[in-house]
Amino acid sequence: MSIKDDMVVQFNYTLRDEKGDVIESNQGGEPIAYLHGHDNMMPGVENAINGKEIGAKFTVTLPAAETYGERIEGAEQRVSVKHLMGAKVWKPGMSAVVNTDQGQRQVTILKVGKFMATVDVNHPLAGRELTFDIEVVGARDASDEEIAHGHAHGAGGHHH
Repeated sequence: MSIKDDMVVQFNYTLRDEKGDVIESNQGGEPIAYLHGHDNMMPGVENAINGKEIGAKFTVTLPAAETYGERIEGAEQRVSVKHLMGAKVWKPGMSAVVNTDQGQRQVTILKVGKFMATVDVNHPLAGRELTFDIEVVGARDASDEEIAHGHAHGAGGHHH
C-alpha cells in the first residue's frame, strides 16, 4: 500500500543538521501521525513520504523553504516576559515558546528586560538545509471525521 492523500501516516524520524549532528529524533518514542495531503506536515517531508510503502526507510535532505522556512531578517517582536514559556529565567540565545493567533511558536530570545523581551520570531531552524532519516511505520485510510477535521485522531495524532 503506497502513501497517498487522505491516509493517516505514522513515521519515525531523526533530524540532522548540515554537519550530520542529530538535532532531534523520536526513535524509541511514539511515531508521529499526520493526515497526508492536508498541509499538516512540512511540505518537504510530506513530498518525500508520498508514494512510499509502509516499512520504507530513507534519507532526504531538504532546503529551508520546504521545512521551517527561510530566515526573515529583522523579524523581531517585543513580548511580555510573562508570555514566554519554557524556563523561569531568560537569557539571550535561549529558545522560548509563545502562544500566537496561529498557535504555539518557537522563538529565540535576543534581549530580555524586567518586563519585556525582544525575540526573533524565526524558527530556530529556519534558513537551514536539514536532513531527515525517515521510517514509515504505518498507514491507514483516514476516517471521514478525520478528513472533515483535516487532521489525524488517535495515537500520535490530534486529541480533541
